[in-house]
Amino acid sequence: MQTEKVVIIGSGPAGLSAALYVARANLSPVVIAGSQFGGQVSLTHEIENYPGFPGGSGPELIEIMKAQAEKFGARIDMDVVLSVDFSHGSPFTIKTGNGEYHAEAVIVTSGASPRLLEVPGEVELTGRGVSYCGTCDGFFFRNKKVVVVGGGDSAIKEGLFLTKFATTVDVIHRRDSLRAEPALQERARANEKMRFIWNTVVENINGGNKVESVRLRNVVTGETQDYTTDGVFIFVGHDPNNGVFEGQLKMDEHGFVVADKMMCTSVEGVFAAGEIQDPLWKQVATSVGQGAAAAMAAEQWLSSRESGIPLVPEVKQALESDLAQR
Repeated sequence: MQTEKVVIIGSGPAGLSAALYVARANLSPVVIAGSQFGGQVSLTHEIENYPGFPGGSGPELIEIMKAQAEKFGARIDMDVVLSVDFSHGSPFTIKTGNGEYHAEAVIVTSGASPRLLEVPGEVELTGRGVSYCGTCDGFFFRNKKVVVVGGGDSAIKEGLFLTKFATTVDVIHRRDSLRAEPALQERARANEKMRFIWNTVVENINGGNKVESVRLRNVVTGETQDYTTDGVFIFVGHDPNNGVFEGQLKMDEHGFVVADKMMCTSVEGVFAAGEIQDPLWKQVATSVGQGAAAAMAAEQWLSSRESGIPLVPEVKQALESDLAQR
């Protein structure tokens, strides 16, 4: 099995940004795309806050990033990682659905996935009225009533998109104010199709072959009601896609991979970027920056390893201290 210089796990903005920088360093990286090429961004209808890309769609941005990375020699493998072995140091072993890679350095950018409500009816009715992607499924709710669960940027962005199809979009939020950025809140409140149900949680999703209603509970009064709807769109956060890294990399209490300021993980030669290690910002712009940083750190680490010239001791000590504190 040929050993690659760098293998990047994940194909979202962090992964493709890393691929571009690694490719420009003449290291010909392999990007293992994962189950959803482009990650969450590829399901986003409109991106307004990525500099230099006003108003375009997520798939458009991902295609531009992919083409740019490939132009400089990055290779895309449309496969899924099944397991990794980081226990013996570099070169690392990565098993995919179609084969196996050995890599001198690895950059983990596997991102995160939508969090479930974990209420009765959710799993049974997923694909039959329950959805986690308005961009994907909005068309199927033309002239129907839908509810959106959540109060952050994703919930309001997707809710606004759903107003293109649905007759009403009711936003259900457990608090009495939104967490979304002010500009999104203004647009939502100005949209005549959007309404808000405050201080409320979903306790059940009801229906036979399709969603018919949701059981709502007011967290202040305790009152419950069955609220008729045709669709339930859930945006209550994301959980890191960390399954194959359990027991391999240090993680925090929420399952995010721990990385230091150089994007180094607990295993020397393995780096991480994007939402797999970022529980705070979760933006395309920050993921791109983290991907670039991880790529440059990986290139420096490989150069240091090959030349035998160590990193500046003060920098190495500071990074090790930062990682230990986390």
